Order: sequence, then C-alpha cells, then structure tokens
Amino acid sequence: MRIFIAGDAITGTGPANVTKYYIENLPEGTLFQKKRGRISRVPEIVINTLKADAVVYSGYSRQNILGLRLAKLLGKPSAYIMHGCVEYENGINLEIDESMNRVERKTLELCDLIIAVSSSFAGWLKEYYPMHAEKIDHITNGIDTALISKTPKREERPRHMIFTIGGGMPRKKIRYICEAVRKLREEYDPKLYVCIAGDRGADDVAIESYDFAVCKGIVKFEECRKLFDDAALFVQNSCFETFGLAPIEALSCGCPILCSRHVGALELLPDITGTDMIDDCENPDEIAAKIRYNLENSNAERLLAGLDGESDSWKKRSEALEAKLSELVMKK
Repeated sequence: MRIFIAGDAITGTGPANVTKYYIENLPEGTLFQKKRGRISRVPEIVINTLKADAVVYSGYSRQNILGLRLAKLLGKPSAYIMHGCVEYENGINLEIDESMNRVERKTLELCDLIIAVSSSFAGWLKEYYPMHAEKIDHITNGIDTALISKTPKREERPRHMIFTIGGGMPRKKIRYICEAVRKLREEYDPKLYVCIAGDRGADDVAIESYDFAVCKGIVKFEECRKLFDDAALFVQNSCFETFGLAPIEALSCGCPILCSRHVGALELLPDITGTDMIDDCENPDEIAAKIRYNLENSNAERLLAGLDGESDSWKKRSEALEAKLSELVMKK
C-alpha cells in the first residue's frame, strides 16, 4: 500500500511537527507534499493522489477540499488527521471566521475517516459532530523518543518563574494563572512571576494588567527549551486542548507540570494524579493551591518515569495509521 500524506511539515507548529514525524516514520515510498506555493501544490496533489492507494490530509487547510474531492472522484480512500476544531476554538478565542468554518465542515464531510489526536478529543468530536460519529477514530500523538532520552538531570531548579504557553488566547486561560500567582505573591512568595510565550490575543489587556507577567511573544523552539529548563513550574490551563505537547516537552527538561484536565496529552501520563491537574481552569484559588503544592513537591521525575517511549513512539503511531488506512483500502 502506498500512502500520500499532505499537510504542513515545515513551520514548526504542533500540527506541522506531527505531520513531519509521520513522514519520517511511514513506510519507504510514502509520498508527501513538497511544494509550498498555492498554485504549484495543485499538480502535486493530482499526481500523488493518482499514484497513491490511500491519502491523508493532516491539519486544517483549504487545499483539503480539492484533495479530498479528487480522492473521492478517483475512488481513493481518504483520512483527515484533525489536530483541533477550528470552529469551536475560534469561538472561544473570540475570532469567529465563517469562511474557515465552512472549509472545516466540508473537510469532515468529504473524508472517509476522521482521526483525532487523542481519545478524549475523539469522544468530544462525536458529541459535537454526531452526523460524523461513525467515521471518527483516534491515534493519540506520539513522543519524540530522542527528546525524552536527552532529559537533563538537575537537583535544584530556579524558584520563582511560572512558565506557560498560549499568549493572549482566551482558550489558554492564562489570566487565571496570573490571578492565582497574584494571590501567591501576597500569601506565599512575593518573587513569583509568570512568563508567557505565544501570540497576542483577546486576553492581552487582562494579562498585561499584572505587573509580574512577562510576555515573550512567539519564541523559537530552542528558547522555549531554555524557558522549560529555567522554570520552577510549567502550567497549561487550557479549557480545550486536543493534545498539547508542551507538558511532555517540559517534563523532558526536568520541569514539573500542572495541567488542566482538558489537556489531551495527559493520556500519555499513566501516573497523573489529582494534584497534577486543575479541575476548574477558571478558579484561581484551586490553581494557586496546586501551584504551591507542585512547587514544593516536584512531579517531574514521577511523571517522566511513566512515559513509555517505545509504545508511544512515532514509529508505533505510524504503524497504527498505516493499519487504519489498510482497513479503508480493504473496504473500497
């Protein structure tokens, strides 16, 4: 079976990295997208779809509609790897875009299989899009085992920086982290501060009202790794996070984590407990109490030890994707 996988694998975003890992681990001879230009991608999609036995589109893009229509016309089975829900997430972030919504809805309609990036996201999708429930499945994102194997050993960490990623996006609920840290500065440690990486968004004004909030903007991977290494604690407080690799990357740097229960990547952490998770991402009192607990009781070693680098590797995830595509081919 020959596979054609299409989607961004270059920009370094979460979905792009997933696509890159699949390309690297799928069988030799797998076809993938090389052209970047909007026009030059069209003949590439046509040629590779003709050559392939099954096609996969990874991540939201307008090109998905062209590619999936062509696959349907040629009788080639198709899958869509869904990294997030544009319609729902844009709504949370107060950035509603009906044009994007139409593209996403059409993509879901045209593909034969929708692959969510975590089982919790798959369950959510079945409720949100009941008309597509029968074709929704999941392959939980994998782990870069090379990254995990390079975990630094560090006896003590800097004490005062709480690191988080998401910028001003309301979905990330960072303003509630800031309010929790404000309480802790009064009651526990006046030197605590919040360091925030990520793009600007609707919560910028609320976040910037805290004088101890340091906004870094979009940072490169190398700088982000340094921030993980320097942080006392990494907090991911999203109200909706289909996967979110950042907590795993933090652990790989030896940094303890605190995540909302909505973070899909927690599926990879079998030893996760209630003290490691935020139940109500809009409750500063709960967030403050759990930040303090994890500052005093690091969970990094315990959670990292539970990661299974072999069964959660991208090699295994690619084998799972290949198996699901083989089932589609058999049904055609």
